[in-house]
Amino acid sequence: MEMSTIALTVYVLMWPVIVAGTLTVIVRAFVKEARKAKAENRSII
Repeated sequence: MEMSTIALTVYVLMWPVIVAGTLTVIVRAFVKEARKAKAENRSII
């Protein structure tokens, strides 16, 4: 395998990891806010 093939493979496979990490941060923040809103007996919207 050439180096460019390996580099392209790593680049393509890296994106799902980045997207999963970003989605995890967003979901964790949403859950935290939802719990806080529920504790304060108010709507999250």
